[in-house]
Amino acid sequence: MDRISKLCSYLPKCNTFADVACDHGYIAEYMLKNGLCKSAVVSDISEKCLKKAETLLEKYISAGECRAVCCDGLKLIDRETDCIMIAGIGGEEIIKILNEGFIPNAFIFQPMKNANSLREYLLKNDCFIETDDIFSDGKKYYFIIKGKKGKAQKYTEEQLLYGKDSLKNRVFYDYLKEELVKKKNYLLSEMTDESRISLTQQIKKMEEVIKGETDGSI
Repeated sequence: MDRISKLCSYLPKCNTFADVACDHGYIAEYMLKNGLCKSAVVSDISEKCLKKAETLLEKYISAGECRAVCCDGLKLIDRETDCIMIAGIGGEEIIKILNEGFIPNAFIFQPMKNANSLREYLLKNDCFIETDDIFSDGKKYYFIIKGKKGKAQKYTEEQLLYGKDSLKNRVFYDYLKEELVKKKNYLLSEMTDESRISLTQQIKKMEEVIKGETDGSI
């Protein structure tokens, strides 16, 4: 399954939906086409990207079911929007968007990196994480974090690093083994003693998690 189709499988039915950093607008199109929302907003900081979405969603925009706004993050997004998706950008960038804007009532985030930082931020800001998993399109691996405002759960160190549902997913262990090989190769390159110590600690933690799989923990 391709990345966009997989992302769409996590979408809930709601009245109002926003796709922030929407790029082509495929997510909003899926929501509107399948009657999963009554109205949608697509936004992007890039006018060029937003134009692609406006072209794709022209009939919905003409019908008043969708609007396109060019803005940075959540600056022109209604706080009362039922569900907001932010996908395809880094976890630290998503945190910046939330800090400068607000935490949505319900959200789906697909960070391209630093998913652990995003998890920690959400939990510290009283967010209940419903789904915290990983998937693959056959070429790359993607973390997906779905949740809402509410009482945060307790996470273990491993869950913070990799996601509570990922640790029960075979796809995750394929990802982790590939990452382990990459990090061991990095050890062969020139780096500072501090970087080498940090990388060695990361490798040790990854090996411990993989050992948990082979010991039959999932």
